[in-house]
Amino acid sequence: MKLLLNIKKENDDLGKQVNNLAKNSPLTYTLKYTLAFLFLVASIKTNAQELTYNQGKKYTIGEITVSGDTSFNEQTIISYSGLRKGKEINIPGEEIANAIKKLWNSKLFNDIEVYVSKVEGDVATLEIRLSDLPQLNLLKIYGVKKGKKENIIEETKLKKGTKVTENLITTTKNFLEKKYKKDGFLNTKVHINTVEVKDSIPTSRVNMVLNIDKGEKVKIKDIEFAGNDVLSDKMLRKAMKSTKKINRLRIYKRSKFIDSAYQADLDHVVDKYKENGYRDARIITDSVIYNDDKTISLKIDVNEGELYKFGNITFIGNTVYSNEYLNSILRIKKGDTYNGVELQKRIADDTKPDGFDITNQYQNNGYLFSQINPVEVSADNNIIDIEVRITEGKPAYFNKVTVVGNDKTNDHVVYRELRTRPGQLYSKANVVRTVRELGQMGFFDAQEIAPNFINPNPNEGTIDMEYSVKETGSSQIELQGGYGGGGFIGTLGLSFNNFSIKDIFKKEAYKPIPMGDGQSLALRLQASRFFQTYSFSFSEPWLGGKRPVQFSTSLSHTKQFLYNYQTGNADKSQSFNITGITFGLAKRLSVPDDYFTLSQAVSFQRYDLNNYNTGLFTFGDGYSNNLSYTIGLNRNNTSVDPVFPTAGSKFGITAKLTLPYSLFDGVDYGELLEERETADSDRIGEIDQERYKWLEFYKLNFKGEWYTQIVKNLVLRPLVEFGYLGAYNKDRGVIPFERYFLGGDGLANYSLDGREVIQLRGYPNQSLTPLDPSTGSASADGGSIYNKFSLELRYPITLSASAKIYALGFLEGGVSYNDFKNYNPFNVKRSAGLGVRIFMPAFGLLGIDFGHGFDPLPGETTKNGWETHFIIGQQF
Repeated sequence: MKLLLNIKKENDDLGKQVNNLAKNSPLTYTLKYTLAFLFLVASIKTNAQELTYNQGKKYTIGEITVSGDTSFNEQTIISYSGLRKGKEINIPGEEIANAIKKLWNSKLFNDIEVYVSKVEGDVATLEIRLSDLPQLNLLKIYGVKKGKKENIIEETKLKKGTKVTENLITTTKNFLEKKYKKDGFLNTKVHINTVEVKDSIPTSRVNMVLNIDKGEKVKIKDIEFAGNDVLSDKMLRKAMKSTKKINRLRIYKRSKFIDSAYQADLDHVVDKYKENGYRDARIITDSVIYNDDKTISLKIDVNEGELYKFGNITFIGNTVYSNEYLNSILRIKKGDTYNGVELQKRIADDTKPDGFDITNQYQNNGYLFSQINPVEVSADNNIIDIEVRITEGKPAYFNKVTVVGNDKTNDHVVYRELRTRPGQLYSKANVVRTVRELGQMGFFDAQEIAPNFINPNPNEGTIDMEYSVKETGSSQIELQGGYGGGGFIGTLGLSFNNFSIKDIFKKEAYKPIPMGDGQSLALRLQASRFFQTYSFSFSEPWLGGKRPVQFSTSLSHTKQFLYNYQTGNADKSQSFNITGITFGLAKRLSVPDDYFTLSQAVSFQRYDLNNYNTGLFTFGDGYSNNLSYTIGLNRNNTSVDPVFPTAGSKFGITAKLTLPYSLFDGVDYGELLEERETADSDRIGEIDQERYKWLEFYKLNFKGEWYTQIVKNLVLRPLVEFGYLGAYNKDRGVIPFERYFLGGDGLANYSLDGREVIQLRGYPNQSLTPLDPSTGSASADGGSIYNKFSLELRYPITLSASAKIYALGFLEGGVSYNDFKNYNPFNVKRSAGLGVRIFMPAFGLLGIDFGHGFDPLPGETTKNGWETHFIIGQQF
């Protein structure tokens, strides 16, 4: 901002000097114009005898003119300045300064100057001289990839029409240099040039060229410490979580230098000393040394201080819990090496919302307003006495509990999952558990669920609770086609996971389908020239609406046509039909804890063979019935997001049983087995029809998986599986149904015989079955016993509501046998590989795996090698 009072013509040179000082000085705006004003005042005093008016005298404004390079109307500028003809002002005075300030604050003008061009008695003529700030016309960015340019424009707000000022140029330059330095480009240089656009358009415009020279990423060659005698350089470097020196064997942590991460790591170094008893440790100096090979070295000088130990620890103000109980949580004894970091964690562990610490003990029992502060009261002879000062406050009760953001899901569906109720004693554990339950429903974006505390009132002991959720797509469509098994296979599947069956007859509820009651409904059709499969399933998670008892039912029908190897076509006069129905109940338990679920189901399958002669049965015409009862005990306490769990575990034990028909059907199966050995093919078919009229078996399955967050976002998932299919009567034998088929992506295109397909990547689908003694190759009947071990490392790329994407690496092995006699659980087929998973609400889980099988297939001698597996709709 410039204020030039040009009283006489001969003072023009003075004005020019001030103007040049303001423009060319490298000083800040405030300082340069302060100096300019002082220079002006001094000059005016020096030339006081030449002034034609009295300083500080009031003058009446006569005419006001506007000059300079501007497209604005003269009267508009005068009105906006606040000056007007006939107004009395002091010269010099605040009125002119305020006028310039108003024009400057409009952010429309540049080089604003006010002149007294003429004085006649008490009347002064003023001239406002200014120029318009130029507008940005065209922006060109060099030095970054095309895809990054839009982000730069958005971040810097350099859009067409933006007023270009020196401040904007300086701010943009500093912002971009700082931005890239944060990413490890320590030598980033940004150059900004503007060129005036000369054309017939009256508006002042400039083209801007933005040149970004990021340079090479600066890597850390070495990190050296000085002054450390107690802790080694290696230990201190390990304490630095994000600042690492070059190590070609390290993959997860890079060696680039980022200043903000480095500053945080200096604090971690100090914390490492505090964890080892050196309470007074501090960083004296740290320096960055630039090496000739374009790397840097870090030198950190520390003062370790002296070793401290814990002395007496006393509690003050505690009435709810005894000293003994609080000491059992603190787990620190007199004489232990001082560890300030661990002390704070056992008072309040900010890294674990459900951690076992003193603060959580109070908060889980209603004392929301409690305050717990450890205070060092003595440090004589390096022995630190601690007072844990506790202000318990009143117990807090929930006043109002609300949920916002559930636009599709009905309130009663959400509220029945809440663990916090109005009038209930506050519990932090219940708040954490509620967030987890809302995430596990699958109707909301697990990353966006937030518990908000509203109107906390320590005096009344009340708190309002609001859970904020964001709806996500809960229905899925499966539409796929492919070539396999000698023909085209088409699949159409619809899955509605937040369905409302009570609204199916309400026209207004179809948006596009009735939703909001938390029910699941799925329809699936799959067909080719050789088979057709139809299935329907429905589940209600809260049967009756008052208890978490899930009711489910499913109905399916499959028709398989015999493949003619000579013609390559299906013979529809020869078919194998399976019709099945299942009813199930699953109840959430409270003992041992309410993560357990007890499930039970009754199912019936009818197998009909119509001139269908294959190796599956020894008879081609006939039927078989499978009436079974399944009971399972499951526990799932994984963290909030079911797509990408970061903590917790899941395990399940199930038993599937049929009635032991051989105990009461009056058939001597030992005698039938002896007769079968010498019978002709027709009689063998009759015998097997008798054996399989009602299927008799028991089946035991176990599956367990655990999730551990190794470092932020990097999750390890070990998994163990085991399955066994047995027979009550050894003469009747193990049935050819319900078998285990190991290998591949774990997805069966269709399942005729109740088989379970077990994923083992790096091998072809269903290829790792036991050897058939008669052929020496893999059996077509699958195995009756299997086990599998898997270790998977996962890292999220994005966990947004529209698409959750994570990369993974895996090691796994498994084996399948036909009996316990030859069973060796550790003689596994091994594999390793990499993959990606993409979860989109409309399509479910999609993915691809590249697996390398290290062992040969059954009956072969060379390792299997690489396999590619496409994952479509597999469960998490």
